[in-house]
Amino acid sequence: MFRPALAGLALAAATLAVPGTATAKPAPAPVVVADVTIPSIPLQELQSSIADDRGVKLGGIGSGLFPASRSGEFWMVTDRGPNGQPTIAGEKRRTFPIPEFAPAIARVSTRHRVEVKQWIPITGRSGRPVTGMSNQAGHDEPPYTWDGLTKLGYNPSGVDTEDVVVDRHGDFWLVDEYGPSLLHVSSKGRVIARYVPEGLNLTGADYPVKDVLPGILSLRPQNRGFEGLAINGNTLYLAVQSPLQNPTKAVGDTSRTARILTFDLRRGRVTGEYAYRFEDIKTFDPSYNGDQSQMKISGLAHVAGDRILVDERTDRVAHVYEIDLAKAENLLGGRYDQTSTTPSLEALTDLTQVRPAPKTLVADLSKVAPTLPGKVEGLAVLDPKTIVVANDNDFGLGEFGADGRLVDSGVKSRIVTIRLPKPLH
Repeated sequence: MFRPALAGLALAAATLAVPGTATAKPAPAPVVVADVTIPSIPLQELQSSIADDRGVKLGGIGSGLFPASRSGEFWMVTDRGPNGQPTIAGEKRRTFPIPEFAPAIARVSTRHRVEVKQWIPITGRSGRPVTGMSNQAGHDEPPYTWDGLTKLGYNPSGVDTEDVVVDRHGDFWLVDEYGPSLLHVSSKGRVIARYVPEGLNLTGADYPVKDVLPGILSLRPQNRGFEGLAINGNTLYLAVQSPLQNPTKAVGDTSRTARILTFDLRRGRVTGEYAYRFEDIKTFDPSYNGDQSQMKISGLAHVAGDRILVDERTDRVAHVYEIDLAKAENLLGGRYDQTSTTPSLEALTDLTQVRPAPKTLVADLSKVAPTLPGKVEGLAVLDPKTIVVANDNDFGLGEFGADGRLVDSGVKSRIVTIRLPKPLH
């Protein structure tokens, strides 16, 4: 249900009082005006084909957030479903406690009470759910059962969806971490096409696959593919969550340069590729002791023209920035799309020649609402002075008991509305 508006959470600048001078007024700050919790629903109630939901309830739908046509309603999307990463025999293993889970698009209403009004499982051409299972050996993590002891099969149709928008025809567009890829999905949830990097060689999927994205994107770190998506008419904006492992994992882990792409819906192809410069984690979130790999892009939202909002975060701190791609260099098809280029885009320290998109801080969410949970991934613009964010609670995954039932983490899925002190436009 709705929580009271938390106006008192805005942190104003300290008032400066000096004898013989005027008292400075506190700088205006963003303020939380609504904070709602999404109800916990057993997954079997949402997907009857699940044989055993192991006590897992609805969650993970804050991976994406997009305003629906009716005020107070939002489109949201799950990721691949409940998953974990226990260490078994000294090896971290990706587990899928409910391997038959179908990633889904949800329409959530916050109008009178918070409720899921529509649940749309993502399906293939055959009508079967695509599931959230890993696609390919060698490119994706091997999937295991809930206890990490038994390997499961790969599914080339599986998707790890992370953001959602709706086009002018009412179709959905989603981004995925595995490929990374872009999905065109009908209003009923059927995958119309999946756009993947050149050379990925994804075969056997239950829908058309088009290899039109820059091949270098296949160098994304595991679980760090496309994470943010925004739309402006016939243009999509897609953000890779982290720097590519280009040419090596060591370079990617220390890099501060990620990539944002533009995609033309009418032509079905990429039209732009731009450098995005992360903040230095040593000042952004000192708790990670300088581990730059913890920085991520987790959400995008369109403002106007080629200006978009970016949710840049760790698991503990999140900032919303506004960037202008019109002032950045379009790198598409150039030397930084070639793996042979030295130094690579990710290895550059002087970015003068690549001109990253300039950025301006819109809101430090940890100061606007210190009680916000980690993993703020959904981001939307309601009007020039109002943004909305949502968190990914990972389906409440904590530990599983010896009986295979979940011991819930207690982290809730929330939608938080924030009023800005000045318009975005």
